[in-house]
Amino acid sequence: MLIGREEEVKKLNELYDSGEAELIALYGRRRVGKTYLIDEVFEKRICFRHAGLSPIDDNDETITKYRMKDQLEHFYRSLAVHGYKGEQAPKSWLEAFYMLEDLLMEKYDDNERVVVFIDEIQWLDTPRARFMTGFEAFWNGWACHKKNLMVIVCGSSSSWILENIINNHGGLYGRVTYEMKLSTFSLVESEKYLESRGISMSRYDITQAYMMVGGIPYYLKYFKKEYSLSQNINALFFSANAPLKNEFNRMFSSLFTDAEAMKQIINAISTKDKGITRAELTKMTGITDSGELSRRLNALMAGDFIIKYNSFGDSKRNENYKLIDPFCIFYLTFVNGSKSGKKIDWVNIEDSHQVITWKGHAFENVCWNHMDQIKAALQIGGVSTTESLWSKRGDETTRGTQIDLIIVRKDNVVHMCEMKFYSDLFEVDLDYHLILERRKKLLREKISKKATIHNTLITTYGLKKSNYYGDFIHVLTIDQLFV
Repeated sequence: MLIGREEEVKKLNELYDSGEAELIALYGRRRVGKTYLIDEVFEKRICFRHAGLSPIDDNDETITKYRMKDQLEHFYRSLAVHGYKGEQAPKSWLEAFYMLEDLLMEKYDDNERVVVFIDEIQWLDTPRARFMTGFEAFWNGWACHKKNLMVIVCGSSSSWILENIINNHGGLYGRVTYEMKLSTFSLVESEKYLESRGISMSRYDITQAYMMVGGIPYYLKYFKKEYSLSQNINALFFSANAPLKNEFNRMFSSLFTDAEAMKQIINAISTKDKGITRAELTKMTGITDSGELSRRLNALMAGDFIIKYNSFGDSKRNENYKLIDPFCIFYLTFVNGSKSGKKIDWVNIEDSHQVITWKGHAFENVCWNHMDQIKAALQIGGVSTTESLWSKRGDETTRGTQIDLIIVRKDNVVHMCEMKFYSDLFEVDLDYHLILERRKKLLREKISKKATIHNTLITTYGLKKSNYYGDFIHVLTIDQLFV
């Protein structure tokens, strides 16, 4: 059963019926369901499919650097499975794609739609293999002239797909007819997915699960209906045979050839919830500030691991890099970041100060990933807005402050948003009232005199009536994120 993906399904079927040669680049992070989407949409319609050999073995975690010869032999096997009669494996990618042309010309005529699916294409591009030379020759010299041909290339390394296929400045420049990025599930899609597997969870628990594994279908698949949320988290991350215990290392090894450097950068950025500057990053890691560092940061942004933002009101020179991937944040905090080395039982620590603090920051991240739902709940879905956060550091004379989310509307309204993950109604006491007043005063100094500030609360169940109940003009609950 395919959950969500309505727009993607509709577009893929439109492209199938276009009557033109199509080169489609599909990308998105590992485990997000790219292959499953293609299998479901084109069931029994794929004429040739091939997947590159993974550089990492999921069973024993061994990293294998496959050679061009291995990849070519594996490609030849796929050709043979689909009916190719040649007796020798290709010795180059040029020859391999000539064989694919021969197979397609022999088996299909020009009156039927032919779908070619090449999965995890980045793994085929081994060092000195000249894979792109062969693929470019295949598309430019033959495939693009076949109006009945639909070629779908798919990859988990978003940066590789963007650099080599979509933004290619060589033979494939401008050749991609459609690019499709597959995002993670939203909260409501995660809910539907769990329900489809017979798992009944409250939205409070689904939100917490989202904080830990994000909207990754493959991770959600491991949840068991007979377990509580805490039992599921123990089973996924902390048990003897926990399936996600080593997923972080496997993921980076499969996505990046310089996996250790990428993990070093992610680890450094994860140390501060609001992110770090490039100067702080180079100081913490010892990595030289260079074009290579820019390439790595861009690759992590393309993979939706981090974002780059300017703190509200700051110049573009003060860019911050913030880790936003829920799985990585949870893994680095509790699986890789356990200082005691003792076995963790989530049931026993979920009320600890560390976990409560993490939940607060993780909920902010969930809200940032559901900005469309927040705007819809505020009835400003059609209004042009910019979103940012503000983290003002204190000094000897002034205190620092922090605003979780600032939404600046074109109609001169500024939402000063607070995100609070509580197990009950949230209550504004005197101390918090004074904090809000101070933040509002500081924000007023940064915005246009024409603008009106709307205090906005995004919380779990709502706001408890008290003396300061009226501090918030808008109150949103998690139910409004499940849209």
